[in-house]
Amino acid sequence: MTQPHSIEVLLFAGASEAAGGADRVIVLTHENATVSELMQQLAEQHSSLASLAMRSRLAVDQRYVSSDHVIPMNAEVALIPPVSGG
Repeated sequence: MTQPHSIEVLLFAGASEAAGGADRVIVLTHENATVSELMQQLAEQHSSLASLAMRSRLAVDQRYVSSDHVIPMNAEVALIPPVSGG
């Protein structure tokens, strides 16, 4: 069994706005959590980010990662909301 673990998730743009202007949130999870697990727990623990989290990407140590990527201890984790532009 893995140990309880908290991950700080940095928020930008629409994600920060959805979280009331916060630039980061803490997600309680377990060691060796995957991106998919973290995104689900983020949505459950921070309901204001739930719909946005399902449409966003996660960057770990400044690189986009796949949903099965295991998040290492002390990694920089950022929620990157969808962007549009022209």
